[in-house]
Parts: sequence; structure tokens; C-alpha cells
Amino acid sequence: MTYSGAVKVGGPADVHELTGLMISKVAVGAMDNNAYLLRCRATGEQLLIDAAAEPGTLLRLIGRDSVASVVTTHRHGDHWQALAEVVAATGARTQAGRYDAEGIPVPTDVLLDDGDTVRVGRVELTVRHLVGHTPGSVALVYDDPHGHPHVFTGDCLFPGGVGNTHQDPDAFAQLLGDVETKIFAALPDETWVYPGHGDDTTLGAERPHLPAWRERGW
Repeated sequence: MTYSGAVKVGGPADVHELTGLMISKVAVGAMDNNAYLLRCRATGEQLLIDAAAEPGTLLRLIGRDSVASVVTTHRHGDHWQALAEVVAATGARTQAGRYDAEGIPVPTDVLLDDGDTVRVGRVELTVRHLVGHTPGSVALVYDDPHGHPHVFTGDCLFPGGVGNTHQDPDAFAQLLGDVETKIFAALPDETWVYPGHGDDTTLGAERPHLPAWRERGW
């Protein structure tokens, strides 16, 4: 079936099947968080992005093949509520942005910096450090050699705007600047965007609205 990225809490995962990677998206928790399970099709190794909530749901999604690592996109509590339980059940290695790790109660095994590589089997994802929503938010970019790029943005980019900067104009300017420079300027319109909440989008759908976002200030 065609992937849409439209999921709801209590509903099934939606699976995006790429040549080298399978991406399973599920919605969990009271804040309708998205969690993404990435599976290398060549090796079967798996990586989870944001153990946000509902550990039972996430562990069923992971299945018997377990998960090698969990990346937490940022330190806000709604993105790590199930992290301790998932790590205890799987022994997964934890990864998070260097400047947000101290705000995550589960110890971080690997501190991520801008330009680092996160691997799942033979698949490589590039870390992009985005400042403004939190000091250490990270996005992960998969530049699919068989197609267009894919980017997991946490709470830094959504359909219709960047993440919440709590009416701080400096934080907003920093976040929009990082998103423009490290995401929009670096990737084509076809890039698929997987946010931390809600529906997916593409950079092409959002790019025309960047000047309006800057003007409105949020």
C-alpha cells in the first residue's frame, strides 16, 4: 500500500518501503508523538527514533529482531517517556545531541554533533544540529542513493512552520536560520520530512512559505 505518513494513537504503523531502508511510523502518547523504526533491508538491523511513549506499543513494533540503538531528537519529556523501558528490554545503545543529553534522564551512550554519522546496518544518516527549539535538537538526514533524501526533524520542522520557540525572537531566528541553512539549502524539494508530531510533508511543499514564517515570527 502507498505510504501516507498519516497515523493516529492506537492505530497501526504506516510503513515507507525504500530500496535499502524500511521506515515504520507510529503515533503514541497523550501528545500524539511520532516514533520511527528504521530497518536496514540488507542486514535487518534496526534503529528507533524517539522512544516517546507507550513502551509496549514500541516493543511490539520492534519485534523479535530487537533494536540496536535509539536516537532521541531532543530533551523534551514527551520524546523520551518510553526510553528507559525500551533500553531495558533491548539493551539498545542511546544517542542524542550533545547539548540536550543532560536533560534526558536515561544516560546517553553516544553524543551527537553536527555532521556526525548515525548507522543502522549499511544505511548511514547524517546528523544536523538545529538550535532554537532546544539547545541540542538533532535532525537525521538519509540521502537515499536510490531516490530522494529523507529527513527526521523532531520538533524543529513541521508542515506549516518551524518548532515552538516560546515567543523568543532570538531563538526563533536561530532555529529558522539553522533550518534554512542546514535543511532547505542543502536538500532538494523532493526531500520527505518526518516530524515529531503529526503528518509528514516535503521541503518543496514548505519552501515557498519560508519568507512568511520569518515575517510572522513563529
